[in-house]
Amino acid sequence: MKLIDKIALIYVKDKRILCTLSKGKDIYYLPGGKREKDESDTDTLIRECKEELNVEIIKDTIQYYGTFEAQAHAKDEGILVKMTCYIADFNGDIKPSSEIESINWLNCNDLEKISQVDKLIFDDLNKKGLIS
Repeated sequence: MKLIDKIALIYVKDKRILCTLSKGKDIYYLPGGKREKDESDTDTLIRECKEELNVEIIKDTIQYYGTFEAQAHAKDEGILVKMTCYIADFNGDIKPSSEIESINWLNCNDLEKISQVDKLIFDDLNKKGLIS
């Protein structure tokens, strides 16, 4: 079994969660991505949010939310993605970078637009009353 290790930002506003659609992809993901060699979760989160959203994560506001695992989207059976999620505040206005085709605010009515691991996260957020 192969595991893809990813870090993600959970940012909720008005019972919807911020999601990104990368160029060339067919589904939305939570902002974030894979760590680079020897990067900590915090370093990965800060770098990926800067790269994708053009915002500066405020390091001392980062809080662990949870870790979720599911079959990786568009990968062979048995390749799993492990998504370690954090909540954090940031400085700046959200603007998609050149690698992001669009940014959207999604909720549980949009499950057909997201990956399996994100569905687990949406379900958890919904059970806690954070998204609708």
